[in-house]
Amino acid sequence: MKIDPVGQSVGGMKGHVLRRVFHLSMAFIPWIFYQYGDEIGVDWSISKERFASLVVMVIILGESLRLKLGFVVFGQRQYEANQVSALAWGGFSVGLVLLMFEESKYGYPLIFSLTFIDPLLGEARRIGLDKTKVHIIGITGAALIWLLCWHLVGTPLVLVAIMAPLVVAAESPRLKWIDDNATMLLIPAAALLIISVWL
Repeated sequence: MKIDPVGQSVGGMKGHVLRRVFHLSMAFIPWIFYQYGDEIGVDWSISKERFASLVVMVIILGESLRLKLGFVVFGQRQYEANQVSALAWGGFSVGLVLLMFEESKYGYPLIFSLTFIDPLLGEARRIGLDKTKVHIIGITGAALIWLLCWHLVGTPLVLVAIMAPLVVAAESPRLKWIDDNATMLLIPAAALLIISVWL
């Protein structure tokens, strides 16, 4: 069954826009973690890895409480009242990626792929583009992200060809028990863990 992302969002179009803006704002998370994490850690007397771990635990506890109470907030979708939300899956997965990849050359492109490509694919579908065009747009966008990260943070260039289509493929499964905010990060992250030892 096709889901209307605007109609399903609490707050209608305003809720949908807020959801997209929040999604894009996740791009600041790896920047803060990799650029300022150690400095913040010193100020708070905790390592950046432990801080990321604490955030993941807070997300799990907070989402468990929300599910127990069965409510959704502005920008969430109605069906998320009874299942783990996209926000929680995204936060959990971003936290895991930061814990898995100490090097920014892997963390940045993985998280940026979720941050920018997921809403890009969603909006392409919402305006009625066919599956082929949606995939072409997604793969092109992901390739540009990985290429930019090669230029800026030294991400291995070979990963552009491997990860761009994988990111889009990882968004495709429509599963009730896990959101694409998780699959778009965890599937490419798992592949990268396997590949990175050869790079």
